[in-house]
Amino acid sequence: MKIKIKKLKEEAKLPKYHHVGDVGMDVYSMETYTIEPGGHKFFFHGFAMEFPVGYVALIKDKSSLSKAGLHSIGGVFDAGYRGEYNTHLVNLSDKPYTVEEGDKVAQIVIMPVSIVELEEVENLSESDRGEGAFGSTGRK
Repeated sequence: MKIKIKKLKEEAKLPKYHHVGDVGMDVYSMETYTIEPGGHKFFFHGFAMEFPVGYVALIKDKSSLSKAGLHSIGGVFDAGYRGEYNTHLVNLSDKPYTVEEGDKVAQIVIMPVSIVELEEVENLSESDRGEGAFGSTGRK
């Protein structure tokens, strides 16, 4: 599948798969910024994309950053979005973390999705799980 990508800023580094079979393309910071503990920051990437309806672009964590306590928030880009892609990072650790210009800050995954039609009903069918939420399967 081919996806159209447009550089919005000349210095932007475009997303890139690093290994054959990778699912996520790395996205890069265009600035140096220190995120304090409990702090958050939007990192803009300087590109926009176009892909077909029925797909979504998801921004997901880089394992190296999540080990340091950074987590991406949100990150759902719909097929109709033509604006600049970004990553919203929050520092959940107790130490400041400096992102350098050019660092990988997240990965972008393109996935097929179902576009559904909702049907409001009075009752839902029974299931084995029912309304069981967290811990519904027990600890064993």
